[in-house]
Amino acid sequence: MFWNLENYFDWKRDTLLQSTSEEEFTSFGKRHWTKRKFESKSRAIAKSILWLADHNGKPPDVIGLAEIENRFVLERLLRDTQLSKLDYAIVHFESPDPRGIDTGLLYRKSTIKLLDTKPLRINNKDGTPLGTRDILLAAFLREGGDSIAFLVNHHPSKYGDGSAPRRALAMKRLEEATDSLFSSGWHDVVAMGDFNDVPASTESYSRKMFNLALEQAAKGLGTIKYSGKWEMIDMFFISPAVRYRNPGAEMTVWRIPFLMVRDNTHSGEKPFRTFTGPRYTGGVSDHCPITLMIQ
Repeated sequence: MFWNLENYFDWKRDTLLQSTSEEEFTSFGKRHWTKRKFESKSRAIAKSILWLADHNGKPPDVIGLAEIENRFVLERLLRDTQLSKLDYAIVHFESPDPRGIDTGLLYRKSTIKLLDTKPLRINNKDGTPLGTRDILLAAFLREGGDSIAFLVNHHPSKYGDGSAPRRALAMKRLEEATDSLFSSGWHDVVAMGDFNDVPASTESYSRKMFNLALEQAAKGLGTIKYSGKWEMIDMFFISPAVRYRNPGAEMTVWRIPFLMVRDNTHSGEKPFRTFTGPRYTGGVSDHCPITLMIQ
């Protein structure tokens, strides 16, 4: 599973962390983000994961996440919600993103064993940090004895000038990481995340990895709704070896009923957001979660 959790911040003020959102997401900040609102969002996230578990026959073994502030929010998610009944563990590293958001990963200790993990920094061409979310690499051993590596991405957004070259650098880093895994003997690789661009923009990487979002996008599906139009920016890529064993593997975009709201400006429905601009609306995320079932 992958899901962008839209500003999943804690409610505390960390004076040691200087980010553009750290003070904003407190009870005294302009977002008026409180412990009560945080806990409400956490319960809704857990409810969504368990809803997917009911519909898929089991909880996700691996959950990639984006727009989380820190390890603390994941610890509280696993401790204070219905997810406490499951055996999820956390993989997380702090990244240099100026907003103070990171990627993260949850995995079930009973079904998959963590072998190695590291953050992959994205740099400019001159070697200086790009100042965005790291790509999270996590390598696992599965129950049957096979190994598999996951790459969790949250590429630079389209806001501001010069965003396309920034995303190109992120895709280049992802390609390098994937090539390195292949060279090291890793055949089973899954890349997932919020790429902040449409599937057609991943042509170079799609020559190495199968982009499972291409078919869904061709059907008019999407994971976010912008100006009344669905856009597919959250994706799964699988390596040729994974594709060979799972020829019918498909990515599923989930429009969970309680995560959706009527689109009064345009037709149909849209994801129920936590914030619309600066206004708190009480939803969970502006992204729909996606899942992939493989063996």
